Amino acid sequence: MSSTNPARAARPLHIAIIGAGMSGILAAIKLREAGHENIVIFEKAASLGGTWRENTYPGLTCDVPSHHYVYAFEPNPEWSHQFSPGPEICAYFQRVADKHGIAPLIRFNSEVLAADWLAPHWQLRLADGQTETFDIVISATGPLHHPRYPDIEGLEDFGGACFHTARWDHDVVLDDKRIGIVGTGSTAIQIVPAIVDRVRSLALFQRTAQWVLPLPNPAYSEAEKAEFRAAPEKMAAIYKRWKDQFNNTFARAVLGDEKRLGKLHELCQANLDENVHDPALKAKLTPDYTVACKRLVMSAEFYPAIQKPNASVVTTPIERVVEQGIETADGTRHELDVLVLATGFNAHQFMRPMVVTGENGRTLDEAWADSNQTYRSVAVPEFPNFFLLIGPNSPIGNFSLIMIAERQVDYLRQLIDRIASGACQTVAPRPDAAERFGAAVKDAMHGTVWVSGCSSWYLDKNGTPVTWPWDFERFENDMRAPDWTDFRCR
Repeated sequence: MSSTNPARAARPLHIAIIGAGMSGILAAIKLREAGHENIVIFEKAASLGGTWRENTYPGLTCDVPSHHYVYAFEPNPEWSHQFSPGPEICAYFQRVADKHGIAPLIRFNSEVLAADWLAPHWQLRLADGQTETFDIVISATGPLHHPRYPDIEGLEDFGGACFHTARWDHDVVLDDKRIGIVGTGSTAIQIVPAIVDRVRSLALFQRTAQWVLPLPNPAYSEAEKAEFRAAPEKMAAIYKRWKDQFNNTFARAVLGDEKRLGKLHELCQANLDENVHDPALKAKLTPDYTVACKRLVMSAEFYPAIQKPNASVVTTPIERVVEQGIETADGTRHELDVLVLATGFNAHQFMRPMVVTGENGRTLDEAWADSNQTYRSVAVPEFPNFFLLIGPNSPIGNFSLIMIAERQVDYLRQLIDRIASGACQTVAPRPDAAERFGAAVKDAMHGTVWVSGCSSWYLDKNGTPVTWPWDFERFENDMRAPDWTDFRCR
């Protein structure tokens, strides 16, 4: 529907978007294209970029190929590498926001503390005490912005610099220092190769080994970039190739395709066998769970880096942190100058600690007391005109979250268009529809790799996977158009 459509003019809407990261920028662009002009983006920080603003650690790189990790309508011929570094990605979002005139819509340093449904509107309360009223609220906060700190005795007693990877302290000098890294997920595996040659020693404290897929990261030449500029269809072909490869190989493997899963295992096992020769180290780095049960780590640099003479892998459990470093359960004291916490994020917080109160005074915390239940990942019963991007049960595995958010935004535009047309004032999923969706998700998880037995951030507090249990084609079909019988349109 264009901005000149008379149905749109029936009810101009005041729309709030919470978060100026990838999905918030996307939502603003697409809603403006649809003719919605009265949009405010609330951003708690002083700049846009979401997780790419929050994370600035050495070696930060997207593990989705650059030409696939783009808005479909904004290809980028200037990527430096097949998997580009974080600063380039953050700059890309800034350029897109500037190009589409989104920056003036953003209110920086404006944290939303609460959203209250005062029918037929939402009232937002900001950290500075101000309140504003909106017809529609879209939570675009994403799952990866609340750092998770480890529960280790004595952490506050450490005498050196200590920080989470999402709060990297660039004033701390690493050169010739003794570095300890707690955690072995994607972040730690990127940091190790980036700093190992600068430091005196590096101790990687590992609780769980990771399967590592050896994807190389070649640089794009200036000639290749010039070709991309001259022939954008080449970038489109790369985008499609990676989409097909992710959807037809990895996506099917995690859903129970034993042949494809076996191939992934072979590739990861060969990477370990061919690159780690010390039997003791190889034993430490060998996972005891099915490949892809955790988010698959991609690196061609980690195994060579962790075998440098100044690097070590510590698998003995951490007993406590002391002023001088870390003491492990075997009584060994590992003396450190800098302690880095590569312990990931609380991926189940979403927009919280913001307090969201829907119909009948019920809060989202109450609605989600047992688990984060939604309808098709984008809406919650009894929270009318409140929508989520990259919400619970979105396909958040090794995919491009941009591609996922684009489908969700197209779906939400149709819900919002129905309200703008005057056909109804509020839209919310029916409770029975959300229950059916939740039951179908739970049932479909049987046979997926995520229930094969490992601990990962894909699992909620009940040990239930909260990702998407079907193929990407099912997701695209579900996001193509609302089933209006599943909604209360009042």
